[in-house]
Amino acid sequence: MRIIEITKEPVELYKILKFEGLVATGGEAKLLIGDGQVAVNGEIETRRRRKMLNGDIIEFRAETLQLQLV
Repeated sequence: MRIIEITKEPVELYKILKFEGLVATGGEAKLLIGDGQVAVNGEIETRRRRKMLNGDIIEFRAETLQLQLV
């Protein structure tokens, strides 16, 4: 599991995928989320602008990310 440090919350889900380099663009992230390819806290998430908070866990492809507020 990879820890992702955030300095403020909430952060939109698609932005995390984009800024962590898991997708090339925000548009690609939105498509993949809408297609049901991303899980948040163990459940499939299709809301592209889902507000992510400290402690949330994102699963995408072979990556598991946990948000940590610093």
